[in-house]
This record gives sequence, structure tokens and C-alpha cells, in this order.
Amino acid sequence: MASCRIIKYSCLTSLLAATVLWAAGTAAAQANGSGSGMGSSPSQQQPQPGQPGSPSNPGMGQQPMPGATAPTGSQDYGDQSFLRKTMEDSVAQVQMGQLAAQKSSSDDVKQFGQKMAQIHEQLNNQIGPVAKQMGVDQPKNPSKKDKQEIQKMQALSGPDFDQAFLAAMLKDQQTDVKGFKDEEQSAQDPTVQKLAKLDEPVLSQHLQILEQLAKQHNVPVETSKK
Repeated sequence: MASCRIIKYSCLTSLLAATVLWAAGTAAAQANGSGSGMGSSPSQQQPQPGQPGSPSNPGMGQQPMPGATAPTGSQDYGDQSFLRKTMEDSVAQVQMGQLAAQKSSSDDVKQFGQKMAQIHEQLNNQIGPVAKQMGVDQPKNPSKKDKQEIQKMQALSGPDFDQAFLAAMLKDQQTDVKGFKDEEQSAQDPTVQKLAKLDEPVLSQHLQILEQLAKQHNVPVETSKK
């Protein structure tokens, strides 16, 4: 039933692609010097239902198909580790995004954080059933390192908060992109490898947009290694 699970991954790509389109529209508004661009609703930048990149495309939120293949005892630990790390990072980015939506004094950072929280929450909801089939429990909390970053951000405000938030998001996104690229080459499970191949280009584009937002807020950006 690998084909059933692959359909789910197309939904993940659609969700992330919707974010890319939204963020790209935001960046374009900033580049044009439009003061009202940041006040527009993110939904205005997203594809309409039925168009590519729409979160409401068929397959969204489906449950695992009955009879899906269960993991075998020879399941590669590297694939399990990849799924666990991806979900753990998403938990952190949901919490960071929610915090930015509450605390940021900049409209662009506030809207970016809110959208990232939504996207990564849905990303984990989609990966979760597949990870469970492979014997990987869905993490409930971020890593210790990300917890420390979040606690640090909670004590900040204004531009200091925005810079700390964007810097932390950059670290996680850069790690995620590298992880997906590595998994494309090293995955033992064909379904997990398909996930990495489908989502890595979208995550890479997402990272580029995040880097532009970071530069606009005077956050140092290390050049992404190819």
C-alpha cells in the first residue's frame, strides 16, 4: 500500500507550496514598498481550492488505508531517525510560530510565524500515521536545544525578539533541508525516500524566502551549502 502513503506526501508538498506562495507574495509587497501589503490576509496569497498548492486538495487529512503494510524487523533505523527528527523540528517550529504571532511587533514576522505554526502542525499530522506504521512515536515536545531557544525568546520583545525568532527558524530550516537531501540518498524505505524527494525542493525554496525575511530584519544569514 505504498501508493496510498505517497498520496499523503503530495498533500504535504501542497501545504508547503501554499506557504511559499504566501511568503513570496509578502516579500514582493515589501520589495515594492507597499505599506498595506503586510496587512493583507494570507489567504489572498494562497491558491484557491482545486488549484495546485491548495491545502484543500483531495487526500488532505485522510487516515491510513486499511491493510497498509506494517514495518518489518529489518526496518532501517536511519529512516526512523529521519522521521522522528522531522516531526520533532516541526513541533518546535509550531511553538516558535505561535510565539511570534503573539509577541512580534512586526507585521511580517507576526504573519510569518502564524503561517509557519499552521503549516508545521499539519505537516506533523500528515507524517504521524506513516511514522507510527514504522514504529516511530510522534514527539510531543521540541528537542532540549529548541526548548532553550523558545525559553530565551519568551523573555525578549521588539526587534530583539524578531531577530532571535528568525535566527532560530533559520537554524531549524537549514537542518531540515540538509536532512531531507541526505535522506534522498540514504533512505532504505522507498516510501520515506519518496517523501524526501518530493518535499526537499519545496523546503529549499521555503528556506530561501526565510533567508530574505531574515536579511530584512538584519539577521545574519549563512550561505546555504549545496
